[in-house]
Amino acid sequence: MRLACVSREHLPDWEVDDRPLHAALRAAGVHVEQPAWSDPAVDWTAYDALLLRTPWDYHERLDAFLAWCARVAPLRPLWHGPEVVRWNVRKTYLLELQEDGVPVAPTVLVPAGDVAAMHAGVAGLGATRCFLKPVVGATAWQTLRFDAASLQLAEAHVRATHAPMLLQPYLEGVESEGEWSVVWIDGAPTHGVRKTPVPGDYRVQDDWGGRDERVTPDAELSALAAQAMAAAARRTGTAEPFLYGRVDALRHDGRWVLNELELVEPSLFFRHGPEAVVRLAAALVRRLGTLDGASGVGSARRSA
Repeated sequence: MRLACVSREHLPDWEVDDRPLHAALRAAGVHVEQPAWSDPAVDWTAYDALLLRTPWDYHERLDAFLAWCARVAPLRPLWHGPEVVRWNVRKTYLLELQEDGVPVAPTVLVPAGDVAAMHAGVAGLGATRCFLKPVVGATAWQTLRFDAASLQLAEAHVRATHAPMLLQPYLEGVESEGEWSVVWIDGAPTHGVRKTPVPGDYRVQDDWGGRDERVTPDAELSALAAQAMAAAARRTGTAEPFLYGRVDALRHDGRWVLNELELVEPSLFFRHGPEAVVRLAAALVRRLGTLDGASGVGSARRSA
């Protein structure tokens, strides 16, 4: 069996978190490659299935990425398929999950370049410090924290990015307690991770010097993760358990709230959860083996 762990061009050399997964899959007899989604020379029909793992430039070329997903999904099984991708790449899903009763930090949509809407949102939130993040983005790209003294900076940011933004209260606990994540594989949680920024920063990604460690989610966080994953399945019409996912949460007013729900290309922190490697490899082999029964997976033609 041949599996494409779909990546990006010029993947950074420091990205090694998926190597245990590659090793486990190879040990199970799966041939693994990491082609870039944007490489026009790749023959995607040469693979039995496609697994989105590190296409980390998609937010810079969203329309092209969505078109690629739609093009390859009829050719080979794609995890996750275009329906999930289209829904999850735009962080407006937070507003939908909030409507579904999932605890989310108060969130206001600011249309592209609409400074007046930003001001109205700030007034409505009543927070002393606020946070802006683009509707489409990754690794804290184009995010901004601000307060009354830096309001003009926020205005300039909204004008300069000229993209839809989400406005939230700035949750200062990220600087001390960090952001906690619950990793889900094949319909069940496997491990938790705590990500903390460098002192004074809010960006927890290792791109910005953030650190991470394994933690055990408490009952409240575990329940939030289960609720968010179930709501996402309903929103996307997904009957089979998501193959993978990551629920990111912060504290707000003493309770856990959803910060992000990653179903497209999240880091799954395999370095902190070897059991997740085993579970994902087994789930992939099982799904590949059942897609086309005895005739083999090579002729399968559907998205996953």
